[in-house]
Amino acid sequence: MVLTTAQVIGLLISILGIAAIAIYSGSKPQTFDNVNGAPIVAGIVIGTLVGGSSTVGTAQLAYNYGLSAWWFTLGGGIACVVLGLFYAKPLRRSGCMTLTGILGREFGEGADMAASCLSSVGMFINIISQLIAGTAVLAVVLPNMGIVVELVITAAFMAVYVICGGTQGAGRVGILKVVLLYISMAFCAVIVLQLCGGFSGFMTQVESIDTTVNLKSLFARGVGTDTGACLSLILGVLTTQTYAMAVMSSKSDKAARTGALVSAVLIPPIGAGGILVGLYMRANYPGIAAKTALTTFALEHLPGLVGGIVLGTLFIAVVGTGAGLAMGISTVIRRDIVFRFTDRFQNPRKNRRLSHIIILVVLALGCCLSTGKLGDTILNFAFMSMGLRGAVVFAPLCCALWLPGRVNKKWVMAAIIAGPVCVLLFGTVIPMPWGMDSLFAGMLASILCCAVGLAVGRKEPGLEASPEA
Repeated sequence: MVLTTAQVIGLLISILGIAAIAIYSGSKPQTFDNVNGAPIVAGIVIGTLVGGSSTVGTAQLAYNYGLSAWWFTLGGGIACVVLGLFYAKPLRRSGCMTLTGILGREFGEGADMAASCLSSVGMFINIISQLIAGTAVLAVVLPNMGIVVELVITAAFMAVYVICGGTQGAGRVGILKVVLLYISMAFCAVIVLQLCGGFSGFMTQVESIDTTVNLKSLFARGVGTDTGACLSLILGVLTTQTYAMAVMSSKSDKAARTGALVSAVLIPPIGAGGILVGLYMRANYPGIAAKTALTTFALEHLPGLVGGIVLGTLFIAVVGTGAGLAMGISTVIRRDIVFRFTDRFQNPRKNRRLSHIIILVVLALGCCLSTGKLGDTILNFAFMSMGLRGAVVFAPLCCALWLPGRVNKKWVMAAIIAGPVCVLLFGTVIPMPWGMDSLFAGMLASILCCAVGLAVGRKEPGLEASPEA
């Protein structure tokens, strides 16, 4: 399909407008002090969490499984509530800039290093899902481009976004991005209902779809699978550096809490629009590639200028999420790994240069691993990523924040390793009973190790308070 002039203009308006804000933000002095208000906090959270998985991926999963596709944005909203009410204040009080730094201070350098490496792997997997989602947009805009070129273009935009914009740019762009996404997804939902003659007509079309899947159930893929997907989102958000960095960089506890709660309210409705589109496309376009459901709808059924703006917004949503995750990986690697072995990069200019190099390497590696058959299911990568991060960090982080000085660090190290190993083992080799998500096995292993560590207690020498203390 060839884009019309109006669609091209709309596409350029959204992409260039958001890029201009990112570059403008990056031209300002960058600081990691606690200066961000609630809107910037919400912008960082939404700008990273609401990306290809929440839009393109949700429509794709809805195309195949209906209402159960809502778990990514619904789980993300629940996670933001927990982040704001229970985690924002303890994280800010920790005095550390990374989650794994909190673990290292409490349980030693070994725990810090292991958690840094394993959680970075989890974030990297989600970058792959964003790169794949980016190709879903470019595939309908420039259908003859080829997967490799699409991946390179998506990665290049991610690099520019984060290198030029920085943390404050991510927040400002996140605010504009959520406004455009709301307008876009709401417009799509309205058009779907108009095409179907209202909600009753839409439900009639859904019921006419020839499938054995209960498309109207939140648990269409099975209670164990979809409950695990929700839990993956909650744990993944609570244990991802980018979201922690959002609340840690806020100017007050109130700003951190408010920003997280605003995110919780705004995220789930975006997924609802994607579900309407996905089901409509399944009923009327049964032969298309599922990952192009949303982008094809935008081209086929939206007015030219609006359709172009929607496509540009979806692409920037993908870019923003991938860029935010790359920035989180860079922060973890620099602060928790590189700085431990050398002080060569303490100079701000060298530090920024190192950050840019890490981001470029991460995105290049993501491109290499995103070809072939990996693009079949976008949300599978997102859920896997969240689950791995949760299994690595969640239980040890809770012990560090709320049980300081009471859990044996050797058992915490066991938890950090056993959690993700069980997620991968039961997710690939040993099937879980009743279709349950392998995250449950990983979390159980991690929690049990931490529980044993609590029962054993701290026995390392030198931890007891001196008589003079």
